[in-house]
Amino acid sequence: MKLLISTMLLLIGLTSCTSQSEKKELNDESLTELELIERGRYLVSSIGCDDCHSPKMMTDQGLIPDPATRFAGHIEGDLTAKVNNDALADWALFNLSFTAAVGPWGISYAGNISSDDSGIGTWTEEQFVMAMREGQFKGLAGTRKLLPPMPWQNYANLSDEDLKAMYTYLKSTKPIRNVVPPPVSPEELFK
Repeated sequence: MKLLISTMLLLIGLTSCTSQSEKKELNDESLTELELIERGRYLVSSIGCDDCHSPKMMTDQGLIPDPATRFAGHIEGDLTAKVNNDALADWALFNLSFTAAVGPWGISYAGNISSDDSGIGTWTEEQFVMAMREGQFKGLAGTRKLLPPMPWQNYANLSDEDLKAMYTYLKSTKPIRNVVPPPVSPEELFK
C-alpha cells in the first residue's frame, strides 16, 4: 500500500513539474528575433524538413542536403521517370533525391520552403500555420490537402510558438527560385 501511494505521489509530482515547464516554454514571448530564428533552425533540423524539401547530393557519408538548393523542394524540370505501377501495389517509393514520392495518391513533389517568392516568401505566418495545422496547400482555405508523405497531422501538435519560430527561420533562409511541378493524380499515373 505504501508503495502504491509513493508511486502515485511521484507520478503527480512528475506531472506537475512537466506541466509547469511546458507552460513556461509556451508562454515565453520574450524571444528576440535572433533567438526565434535559432529556435526555428533547431526545430526544422530536428523535425527533418531537409529529408524531403532539400535536394540531395552524394558524399562519402551518403546522401546529404545540397547546400546550393537547400529547402528548394523538388527541382523544376527534374521530372520523375516512368513509375513501375506493379511495384505500387505494395510500396510507396521515393526518387533518389527524396523530393518526390509516389504511391496510391499519385506522385507528390516536395514544396519549395525557401524564402523565395516561388517558395514561402510571400506567405503570411497565418498561412504557414494553416498549412502545418490543417494541411491546406499554400496555407489557403479551400485548397487541396497536402499530399503524403508530408506529415502535417504530426506538425499540427506543435505549439504556436514553435510554428512561429519555424516560420521565422524559413523566412530567413537563402531564397531559391524554383517552381515545383504540380502533383500527378492517381488517374494520370495509372492510365
